[in-house]
Amino acid sequence: MDFSNILFDVSDDIATLTFNRPDALNALSPDMTRELDAALGEVKARAGRDVKALILTGAGRAFCAGGDVKAMAAGERTAAMMREYLRANHDRMANLINLEVPVVSLVHGAAAGAGANIALAADFVLATPKAFFMQAFGRIGLIPDWGGFFVLPRLVGLQKAKELVFTARRVGAEEAKALGMVYDVIPEEGAVDAARAFAARFIHASTTAIGIAKNILNQSYNLDLRTLLELEASGQGSCCTSTYHREAVKRFADKQPAMFDWERLAGG
Repeated sequence: MDFSNILFDVSDDIATLTFNRPDALNALSPDMTRELDAALGEVKARAGRDVKALILTGAGRAFCAGGDVKAMAAGERTAAMMREYLRANHDRMANLINLEVPVVSLVHGAAAGAGANIALAADFVLATPKAFFMQAFGRIGLIPDWGGFFVLPRLVGLQKAKELVFTARRVGAEEAKALGMVYDVIPEEGAVDAARAFAARFIHASTTAIGIAKNILNQSYNLDLRTLLELEASGQGSCCTSTYHREAVKRFADKQPAMFDWERLAGG
């Protein structure tokens, strides 16, 4: 697919997806969502081969301002039309949340409405000091969509999620970190390189193990103990027969450096 509303690139085992409507603060459009589908499908198809991590970010002054409010004002929409539109978006969010590679969102400027929920659907959210998050739906008489009812309470707890939804207020980068929405606040200068360096550390990990662990963790709030234990047993059975595991165990027995050592990789 030819991309224009997003930019999509794969290099050095890292895929980068950039929302690319900077004049509209990367507000979502039908063309953008179709391109988003194609890019996520590409990442899924290449996961574990030449894609070991995904970075989400935005061109220009914002990550993503959410839905295109001007377009909302331009035409009539029935309840049935809106329901079908959101069902398609739910498939996109499920595809994003369940990608079996680490997903890192790099947020600068606004991540508002649906844009906030896309950012928060990542496994790790990095934000620059000028970033802010807003469940802006209440400002125009709407409720959160694009998975907001799933991602937000899991990060900040139910009472805080209610506050952020009911007030539709801005949450700056440092407050977002304190609330658990943001993994780290990084300097504006060199932010893209820092995000790539963070994502690159996962290149050395087992994509199989991360994918299985991510799948189970995403379901862990909704399943009983017995079901989780059964998923654990099944997943571990797959991991222990992988080529990665056999090589890692051999290296340990031979007293060689570990294939994946997060702290050592962080040091360079």
